[in-house]
Amino acid sequence: MDESEGMPKDFIKLKSEKLSVDEVSELVISPYCGAVSVFIGTTRNNFEGKKVVHLEYEAYTSMAESEIKKICRDVRQKWPSIKHIAVHHRLGVVPITEASVIIAVSSPHRAESLEAVTYCINTLKASVPIWKKEIYEDEYSWKENKECFWANSEK
Repeated sequence: MDESEGMPKDFIKLKSEKLSVDEVSELVISPYCGAVSVFIGTTRNNFEGKKVVHLEYEAYTSMAESEIKKICRDVRQKWPSIKHIAVHHRLGVVPITEASVIIAVSSPHRAESLEAVTYCINTLKASVPIWKKEIYEDEYSWKENKECFWANSEK
């Protein structure tokens, strides 16, 4: 077996093209691991009684990538057995039912990967500079993540 296969890796991507669950999950599969946990955040067709047409995401890309790298480092400190982590986030227009974010984590056992995926999405929403615009039938609204630390600091 290739020596580099044993090295933990982080796969971070922000892109405007459609995200692939297969692509992201295949990045983290390892013969050392018995668990791959995946979170998929998709665009729903409604919000508080309004019909959502689609979402649009914008990011401060270099800072977003840096913050996601920090999340990966934190995950590895909290759960040392984690092998690979993949975080792909879509930018631009995301139609109804398509993925906005896919996070996959591999580990020898399921508990660590499940906990790490939850931590990743919660921390991403709280700290990564990616902004969501909800487009409704007759209006739009920039959405603030309730978890976002900078949004809560001014209140």
